[in-house]
Amino acid sequence: MSYAIQAEGLVKRFKETTALGGVDLSARPGTVLGLLGPNGAGKTTAVRILVTLLRPDAGRAEVGGYDVVRQAHQARAMIGLTGQYAAVDETLTGAENLVMIGRLLGLSRPDARARARELLARFGLADAAERAAKTYSGGMRRRLDLAASLVGRPRVLFLDEPTTGLDPHSRNALWDIVRELVAEDVTVLLTTQYLDEADRLADDIAVVDHGRVIATGTPAELKTRTGGLVLEVRPAEPERLDLVLDVMREVIGARPELDGGLAVAGVNDPAVVPAIVRRLDDLGVVAAELSLRRSSLDEVFLALTGRRAAGAETEPEEPEETELEGAGV
Repeated sequence: MSYAIQAEGLVKRFKETTALGGVDLSARPGTVLGLLGPNGAGKTTAVRILVTLLRPDAGRAEVGGYDVVRQAHQARAMIGLTGQYAAVDETLTGAENLVMIGRLLGLSRPDARARARELLARFGLADAAERAAKTYSGGMRRRLDLAASLVGRPRVLFLDEPTTGLDPHSRNALWDIVRELVAEDVTVLLTTQYLDEADRLADDIAVVDHGRVIATGTPAELKTRTGGLVLEVRPAEPERLDLVLDVMREVIGARPELDGGLAVAGVNDPAVVPAIVRRLDDLGVVAAELSLRRSSLDEVFLALTGRRAAGAETEPEEPEETELEGAGV
């Protein structure tokens, strides 16, 4: 099988810190690969290697069939990158930002202007084309930033936490754009700490922790692998919650967790539910709430890493280097 992104055994160290300890990744053409992990897990380091901004200390990687070290120039021609923060020039207008990037990519002035008009219309920014970027809302800046990464018509797009800090409406708008790009056979690598984002967009997910990939699969496969179902029970009488916990532990074989007034446990066999209901009924315990649902990706993340996703935190993932090897994208 040919991959749009393929990495094998990537290692990167910063002095005494090992940011990547042998990472393998692969993304099929025209799909979204979600790269998940806690802050400091190595996600951004992996992205910087794949977009030719860092050289790995060991291992190899290809983007669009080109080695990111030996064929960095060819690989860059395939790549678009949107980082965690908008990279547009706030003193320029939306149109001027895109025209400037087009010219830097070698487009003629007429072609750069035509590409800018096309992208501004596509991203709903045509009416703001002649306004300075500093007057844009946060969602508009992120759309302009994403438009900028598409000026060169990349076949592989890297989105490093692209919706951090955006309101729900702006996030949904960016999700729609990502879906449109994938429908056009663009491959997307998405790092995010919003697990609902990965659940909705990603075809495949790789979970990274402490510089290593600790799990891979589709969202559904990961949910199944870490306990595909979650049972939640809330007694009508809160003082009987300890009794509910004991019953669930006896039937399931593991002590449930407490979530407010809920007893919560992962289960693999739905047949345990009627057994728990009968046991509670025998003890005279009335359940005000009882549900069996699929695991959320947040619960998968917690089970794999021992930590919940950090949400909107955007701490740097690696020590600063004094020099960057490779060139910008």
